[in-house]
Amino acid sequence: MHDGVRSIFAERRFEHRRPAAVWIVSGRSNATNELLVGALHERGVRAGLARPANLSDLARDDDTVLGRLDVRPTLNGVEDGLWELHRIEGRGTRILNPAPSLLACHDKLQTAIRLARFGVAHPSTRHVDERGPDGGFAFPVVVKPRFGSWGRDIVLCKSERQLRRCLRRLRKRAWFREQGALVQELVPPQGFDLRLLVACGEVVGAIKRVAAKGEWRTNIALGGSRTPAVPTADAVALARAAATAVGGDLVGVDLLPLPYGGYVVVEVNGAVDFTPDYSLGSEDVFEAVVRRLVATPADVADASEGLAAPS
Repeated sequence: MHDGVRSIFAERRFEHRRPAAVWIVSGRSNATNELLVGALHERGVRAGLARPANLSDLARDDDTVLGRLDVRPTLNGVEDGLWELHRIEGRGTRILNPAPSLLACHDKLQTAIRLARFGVAHPSTRHVDERGPDGGFAFPVVVKPRFGSWGRDIVLCKSERQLRRCLRRLRKRAWFREQGALVQELVPPQGFDLRLLVACGEVVGAIKRVAAKGEWRTNIALGGSRTPAVPTADAVALARAAATAVGGDLVGVDLLPLPYGGYVVVEVNGAVDFTPDYSLGSEDVFEAVVRRLVATPADVADASEGLAAPS
């Protein structure tokens, strides 16, 4: 896996010169995107935020485009703009977080399939629709939208009866009628998880998310808190393998601790928001991300020497 990680990012993502400009494509402006633009400017790189509709007019062949399209607030898909990323990539512009990768991150069914294909540890996951479950679940389980975020509409079910009742309620949700839901085995909550930030094959940031009192989910939107974290070599290797599985160039990988030790990947976020709290060591996390985004092949070769191999 270590050789595969290195070859994918050395061969597929870094056949380029330093970009003339970097455009961050998102359906909305937020602090993370603005701080990334600022870090690019400090590095002497022309950069800006771009709406998908304006991308064709802004991006040139020698530019780099970073896709940071997020899940729609309605939880029924990804923000508009995947087609524009496809079109610009076909024109020869370098795309980071290309459209297939963003879809593989945001569609949790695709995430599960990609992780399984690469042999990356992930909770057992099944798809259900309005016809309901066909049995065979080992309870407790977690029900979640295919395109979910912010901890919304995630339900813990401890029995077949609770699961059927949950799915009946979800029939009122438009996203469920369109796409069904995922039923995933519950990893026994330990009160925290780790989110690692992976930029072009390197873990450049990490945070520990602690669940709010009385809450089993660690989402910050649900009252969780962040504390700095230094990931172990095993956690780093697992996060890098997950990023490779989805083909993501800038992603957040959420790791749940297992009761008997180690971690399992629960989600990969293609539009991850992060703050200076994620910084590892003395390098600011935004500087670390930008260093990887604008790296040349020589830079990648130097950085790869320090990458930890999976166990």
